[in-house]
Amino acid sequence: MSEAHARLVRLLGGAALAPLRARLRSRYQRGRSGGVVTLGNLDGTERDALAGLLGRRPSAAGSLRFDIAELDARLVEAGLATSLRDALELLDGPVIDLVAARAETARQWDTMRAMATDTRLAAFLSDGRGLGLLKRLAVRLPAAAQLLGQVQAVLVRLPAPAVTRSQLAAQVLGDAHALDPGSPVATLVLAVLRRERAGADDDQAEETVRELWAAAGVLVNELARPVLFLNLPGSLAGSAPNGEPAYLSLRALMRAAPAWAVAARDVFVCENPNLVAIAADALGAHCAPLVCTDGMPAAAQRALLSQLSMAGARLRYHGDFDWPGIAIANTVIASFGASPWRFSATDYRVAVYEDADATRALGGTAVHACWDGALTQAMQDHGRAIDEEALAAGLVSDLDTRINQALQDAAAVRYNSPPVENDNEIK
Repeated sequence: MSEAHARLVRLLGGAALAPLRARLRSRYQRGRSGGVVTLGNLDGTERDALAGLLGRRPSAAGSLRFDIAELDARLVEAGLATSLRDALELLDGPVIDLVAARAETARQWDTMRAMATDTRLAAFLSDGRGLGLLKRLAVRLPAAAQLLGQVQAVLVRLPAPAVTRSQLAAQVLGDAHALDPGSPVATLVLAVLRRERAGADDDQAEETVRELWAAAGVLVNELARPVLFLNLPGSLAGSAPNGEPAYLSLRALMRAAPAWAVAARDVFVCENPNLVAIAADALGAHCAPLVCTDGMPAAAQRALLSQLSMAGARLRYHGDFDWPGIAIANTVIASFGASPWRFSATDYRVAVYEDADATRALGGTAVHACWDGALTQAMQDHGRAIDEEALAAGLVSDLDTRINQALQDAAAVRYNSPPVENDNEIK
């Protein structure tokens, strides 16, 4: 250590003056290299050190005002450093211009964003939130470049032809667990897929994740929560006994080519499995096609409803008259173009009046019914919830194909019958 450096350490170095040096360095880090400075809240050691460097008498004041140029000149005269900045760098290392560094980092991230050749990923990163997620997951630019490459490699394969998530990860990334929940690649891929789904929320529940993967042809827990149905005409349901409830897994729906014979036909959709059992017991083979969401539809239920809707089915939905039931109905009606089935404000009021003993207290936070605003108000007015099973009699009558056929035949007879002669007609 030179004599000049040793003197500089004695005058401005050491742990006691580290906070003062940090305050002075911060000016240069913000791109401010000169001008008049007023430093307040100085302790005695800091005040005496600055006064000594400036050649001033010690003072009891808690602040000190000086010109950077003046301090630079004093340091040069004393042979300690070429400037205050030089002194600070000699003591604590190079001063980084944070403004310039941030600008350079922003430029590098813009360059990184331009690396996204997949249009879905590019659109995602064009949003500040998307780029922010990439920064949080990667932390550093080199890691971000690698992560982007992995994400793009996965997206290129989507939609996939019904491949399991572990298979996709092994084939594309060389690691069967690289797309497991919480991995950076999976998090980014799912964020991109979620952005594509108009109106999708940010819920990270497992069912939502499974649904996102399934919509892209990737199977996750493909045998979990199969969808319950009754008398659904089509090739995938052909092995189910007529008149008996059956299940289809997400695996079956995604791996086999569906051929649903439901064009221009009513397909009824209910919330509760018990109603399927009731309908099967009462009607058997004479029950109209019926699908059960089993609460909020999961991946298998959503896959089947999507396929039926695309095949031309007229989906008609009924559920519980409670707030969770309204939320489920909102999802089914909005997502799959279903229409309400005995699920209006009028239906609710009639049910409350006709069988009050079958109701229960309505609790929880109100949910707006997207198809009938009056329904929400009616439920709030009465404060009663009605389980779907309590309304089984009316629902089962709608499902009876014999009754519906008889009504259609009667209507056809009336339409095709010749006019009845009137004996009293004046001739």
